[in-house]
Amino acid sequence: STMFLVGLSGGIASGKSTVVAILRELGCAVIDADVIAREVVQPHFKAYQQIVCYFGTEILLENGEINREALGNIIFSHPEKRQLLNSITHPEIQKEMLKQILKYFVLGYRYVILDIPLLFETNRLTKFMKYTVLVYCDPPTQLSRLMKRNGLSQAEAEARIASQLPLDEKRKLATHVIDNSGERENTRRQVLRLHARLEDSLDFLWARLAAGTVVAGLGGLVYLLLRHFIS
Repeated sequence: STMFLVGLSGGIASGKSTVVAILRELGCAVIDADVIAREVVQPHFKAYQQIVCYFGTEILLENGEINREALGNIIFSHPEKRQLLNSITHPEIQKEMLKQILKYFVLGYRYVILDIPLLFETNRLTKFMKYTVLVYCDPPTQLSRLMKRNGLSQAEAEARIASQLPLDEKRKLATHVIDNSGERENTRRQVLRLHARLEDSLDFLWARLAAGTVVAGLGGLVYLLLRHFIS
């Protein structure tokens, strides 16, 4: 196969959604782990039943769906319960991601971007990625964006940021970095450069050369067979 996987991550309020929007505009295949995570906890799904069993019906809305905010408040202050929730949802999320990867493989995409917010924190999926991309912004910008976006106090925003691996640490782990500290147009230019680099990856050069060799070999075999039967 010539297709490879690219892991995309960031930090809270670092602007990952902006980068994803640009990638979609370019026609890239993007699999959003957050969207899948919301789907697998819908009523009648296996993960939904397990979550209600462990966390109780008090986390449900009137329509029977899981109250994500209420559940988020529980796991935010109890790391062991966060681990429990992850052990329930992660296998189901990964199954759905695999289905979508296979779909893009069949459609002939050159690479697929897996948008995974906690890619570097969990570190379980990075081994499957040919490249990893971090959407970065400087800490003061991250803090001010989060306070403005979520209407949080400075202390609340700092606590949310502290619950994740610092962006400067993630930066050391990523193979590519998109700096989203400035204007959107600057970010867009960086994404365009990254897309061009991935499209022209040597992975495809070797794949094309291999494919060309196979085609040439088959052509030669067909020619020899024709000569044999004609003579």
